[in-house]
Amino acid sequence: MKSTTIVNAVLAGNPNCGKTTLFNYLTGSTQRTGNWPGVTVEKKHGYVKNNIGKNISVTDLPGIYSLYPYSPEETAAINCLLYDKPDIIINIVDSTNLERNLYLTTQLAELGLPIVIALNMYDILKKRGDKIDILKLEQNFGIPFVPVSANKGTGVDKLLAKAAELVENSKTQEILKVFSKSTEYVLSEIKRTLNINSRFIAIRLLENDKKTWDNTNASPAQKHYILSLINKLEKTKNLDCEMIIADERYKFICSVTSTSFIRSNGDKTQSISDKIDNIVTSRFFAVPIFILIMSLVFFVTFGSFGQAMRNCAEYIINDVFENCVKNLLVFANASSWAQSLVLDGIINGVGSVISFLPQIALLFTLLSLLEDSGYMARAIFITDKILRCIGLSGKSFVPIIMGFGCTVPAVLSTRTIENQREKQLAILISPFMSCSAKMPVYLLFSSAFFNSNATLIILLIYLIGVTAAILTALFFKDKKSSKKIPFIMELPPYRLPSFNTVCLHTWERTKDFLTKAGTILLGATVIIWFLQNFDFSLKPVTEEESILSAIGQFISPVFSICGFGNWQASVSLLTGVAAKESVASAISVLCTQEELKSIFTSLSAFSFLVFVLLYPPCIAATAAVYKETKSLKKTAFSIVYQLFAAWFASALIFQTGTLIINWSY
Repeated sequence: MKSTTIVNAVLAGNPNCGKTTLFNYLTGSTQRTGNWPGVTVEKKHGYVKNNIGKNISVTDLPGIYSLYPYSPEETAAINCLLYDKPDIIINIVDSTNLERNLYLTTQLAELGLPIVIALNMYDILKKRGDKIDILKLEQNFGIPFVPVSANKGTGVDKLLAKAAELVENSKTQEILKVFSKSTEYVLSEIKRTLNINSRFIAIRLLENDKKTWDNTNASPAQKHYILSLINKLEKTKNLDCEMIIADERYKFICSVTSTSFIRSNGDKTQSISDKIDNIVTSRFFAVPIFILIMSLVFFVTFGSFGQAMRNCAEYIINDVFENCVKNLLVFANASSWAQSLVLDGIINGVGSVISFLPQIALLFTLLSLLEDSGYMARAIFITDKILRCIGLSGKSFVPIIMGFGCTVPAVLSTRTIENQREKQLAILISPFMSCSAKMPVYLLFSSAFFNSNATLIILLIYLIGVTAAILTALFFKDKKSSKKIPFIMELPPYRLPSFNTVCLHTWERTKDFLTKAGTILLGATVIIWFLQNFDFSLKPVTEEESILSAIGQFISPVFSICGFGNWQASVSLLTGVAAKESVASAISVLCTQEELKSIFTSLSAFSFLVFVLLYPPCIAATAAVYKETKSLKKTAFSIVYQLFAAWFASALIFQTGTLIINWSY
């Protein structure tokens, strides 16, 4: 095999087995994210070069518990394994929870592909004093097992070397004898009768999977013979074949782990994670701890620490960078319009948004720490009971919490919700969770009007969004349905967050913000500057006679009742259709801080922030809504509803506030 040969590897494993951590360690900055062809399931792909010179292409399969296609994730995984035919499967197994993880291993071993097992979290296992007899595992499974710690990177080189060795020798997985003799006999008869080589397909036929039967060319006589064997086996075992297969898999796994996995202190010893969960997920302390943790994240981001980071960025952009650019333009004898475009348009517009980047990155970092530590899974569990009161379940917490980052993935993540009514409701309320793109607007206005109470004002804005979501859910809740769907999820063990994983997660989310700043925001600021300085006959004019002023004055009466019936506010809201950051960018181009204070009062500024919070998300998020609902009617309804909610809430706040102020005087 030449050094230029690319080995196509896939990472497969259960959710929370450390698969993503291993993928991040292997691929680093080479990874790319997209969707599987034809399905809306995220896939990750990257490249790694191991120490023996072979280029390895790595695809990260969705976290799955089995290869039975009951969900989009499982369908994408099985299609990749069956039809893309990777060179090697790297099966990541949580060594602290062998029995659950090895169920998928028994299925992967039936695909006839080279496979190597990464016994992940082996350092945690050893720290607990537990032991695994790796030799016995390899003897029973006929598969190489390599102890690794994806979090620290230990054992990864050996894992890659073993994977390359298996591909080099074209060594496929031998048939794993998991089932009883009677079951194996039926499997062999299925393969002989239909002349098929795939053990996996034979098992699916034994389980009487309709889709698999439809894809075979079995004659009526052949199908009748096989079904008669299946019926006989079911009568003998007194179970249906699907249960027979599952039962015999677990019996095999239990027999293997009973001799190869040795606990140091017996099965009754509580793990550290269990001890923490006794408090963190307890009946009395779960919700207060959850509120405390989220409040700490909020105050660190928007408090004095986050504010200091933003002030530093503002100084670099507005004082250092802008002065340098200004001196260069003067030195180059640039025209006044060119100086205005660069300084008043591009730097003021884009720079004002970029200055908020440190706080946004800080928020993403803190959320990544919670996610990688295992606490975010507890948050889903804790909120399940609360969300059920408003017609949702714990599964809806994922899109809700993701909505604070970006509405697009929040909407797309609703595909994991089986109940269609709950899914539609989650899609409708996700935009009310204030996405990071709106943060520059909050920070711009709070620093101008509520400087000493900026953190509390922003917290209040976020709470209004959550309140709007709750009221919406209650209003559209299916009051007739009393059926309660049980919510089952696995809580991963607590672990120290991986520095590399947190950095990569933060970078992925921050990169989207920077990409917008370099494309959409740059284009928007140039367009706004042009419309602000020219009239419809394309002649240079004052701001009040410009195209932008005319457009703003046409639509501004609609917002008079909300307290911001000026053309600058109206125009900035229009730019937010493309990207919510554009609202802050447009305001920064159209007026200085002093001018901002002359066209807004503290009350109208707060009303404006509420409108920005609640009005429809950007075009990309709206497209995601249509992608998930597959309905123009439902997408249009969400837009109209959110517009009305924003207008009504901001008008209510401004008018009520005005009455209180007038009454107090």
